[in-house]
Amino acid sequence: VQLQASGGGLVQTGGSLRLSCAASGCTFSNYVMGWFRQAPGKERQFVAAISWSGGTAHYADSVKGRFTISRDNAKNTLYLQMNSLKPEDTAVYCCAANPSGSYYRAVNYEYWGQGTLVTVSS
Repeated sequence: VQLQASGGGLVQTGGSLRLSCAASGCTFSNYVMGWFRQAPGKERQFVAAISWSGGTAHYADSVKGRFTISRDNAKNTLYLQMNSLKPEDTAVYCCAANPSGSYYRAVNYEYWGQGTLVTVSS
């Protein structure tokens, strides 16, 4: 399984970005998909996850109401729409694939992409 994240960049506070994660080498719809982030000097943090069909989504409290996770199983692609960005959202964002159905814990995610950097300036 290969995951390729893209869409990061530099944005001002209050701005928006849309991250994408293209999957290959797997049956995409067999995996719960998640986004995690890691800021410099901090531990990896759960951001959002979505069920196999896309019918259920879970969010960290810090991004609830601002971020939206979605997936297109026909295109083998995961998305993260990020609105109202804040400087504290600055981090490397990674997508990950989880065959087990547990959403929040990084240890349950078996495959990881390389990450894309999001920088929010104040």
